Amino acid sequence: MATQEGGIKPPHLSVLYQEIITAIKPVSGGKYVDATVGAGGHAWGILDASSPDGQLLGLDIDPDALAIAMQRLSSFQDRVHLVHSSYTSLSRELLALRWDFVDGIVIDLGVSSMQIDMPHRGFSFLKEGPLDMRFDPSQPVSASEIVNTFPESEIADILFKYGEERRSRQIARAIVQARPIKTTLELAHVIQRTAGKSSGKIHPATRSFQALRIAVNQELQALEDFLPQAIEALTPGGRLAVISFHSLEDRIVKHTFRRESQDCICPPEQPACTCGHKAVIREINRHPIEAGEEEIKVNPRARSARLRIIEKLEKQPGKA
Repeated sequence: MATQEGGIKPPHLSVLYQEIITAIKPVSGGKYVDATVGAGGHAWGILDASSPDGQLLGLDIDPDALAIAMQRLSSFQDRVHLVHSSYTSLSRELLALRWDFVDGIVIDLGVSSMQIDMPHRGFSFLKEGPLDMRFDPSQPVSASEIVNTFPESEIADILFKYGEERRSRQIARAIVQARPIKTTLELAHVIQRTAGKSSGKIHPATRSFQALRIAVNQELQALEDFLPQAIEALTPGGRLAVISFHSLEDRIVKHTFRRESQDCICPPEQPACTCGHKAVIREINRHPIEAGEEEIKVNPRARSARLRIIEKLEKQPGKA
């Protein structure tokens, strides 16, 4: 695994670091986007590899992460443009920079290690903290509002849909009966009492906390909004690399990439094509790239990482 050099060492290890640099293929003069810049690890690698005059737009909805990235990437000066913004605003931010197209985009989905390690952010079921879970503290809905005000049926739906939690109804009922729930550990204890001990190494609150976090930040909808913008923003030959951490994210990425790499998306049983759909990308890897044993030893979070990469095709004659 490549080392992450330069400036200030971030508190967060960038997952699949070398694989991302290899996928994006940064070159001098290129324009790149790190749509979840975080502590700046992937961004640093892209800027370093695209020296002396490659540029990078870094987006992050988390102001704490953005502050760390600003400090870590300060040595690149005017080659880096950091913006407090969601990746769902990619098209708007590119327009603000007057960038028509970019040569590469990377997005590292989900919650970061440094967010989990900050108890006041409320992401961890192992650390005492407020029930927050917002990537951006200015967002209106926190986990506390869902847990303490949403109807039981709605909580159950969230736990089942976003956490694939089989005991969603029992846990939702226990949550409503235990209200008010003020802290992460209180919630974790309610879930543990209801669900019991899980088999293996997975904590019984893992799926429920994942589900609440996804609901609070509307992560799956954000991903669906982002992917078409990213594909549209790529120049021919440009690449998009997506790191996901659970099956719900990976499924959206996989289905989008499969659809946009096909010339026809009509039902298989249909005798003739009527959709007029044309492939705009090619999949670099049909099966996701995973972290190796060495990286997992250093950074256990990498165990569940899945990397998918696509490349933008040349425009076809007659295609707008």
